[in-house]
Amino acid sequence: MIKEKVTIVNKAGLHARPAAAMVKLASRYKSDFFIHMYGYKVNGKSILGVMTLAAEQGAELELEIDGPDEKEAAEAIIELINDGFGEVYEEDE
Repeated sequence: MIKEKVTIVNKAGLHARPAAAMVKLASRYKSDFFIHMYGYKVNGKSILGVMTLAAEQGAELELEIDGPDEKEAAEAIIELINDGFGEVYEEDE
């Protein structure tokens, strides 16, 4: 089992598009994937579960990945989150 803490870095937080991207990515792997935040534990392969977190920029999540391909799944999911889900914003002037 892999447990890793990550911080939401994108300005809009974990809204519908990033949540869907994370669920879609996690669903490619056989390993179980759960997200812990503020005492809640949700299935990271459930769009409804992920959306209920309403994680804003700066929110700290603990990812829990357990299964036969946990290392690959953890690396991919963490990279997606640390990359801000690919969202690009113009710098404030």
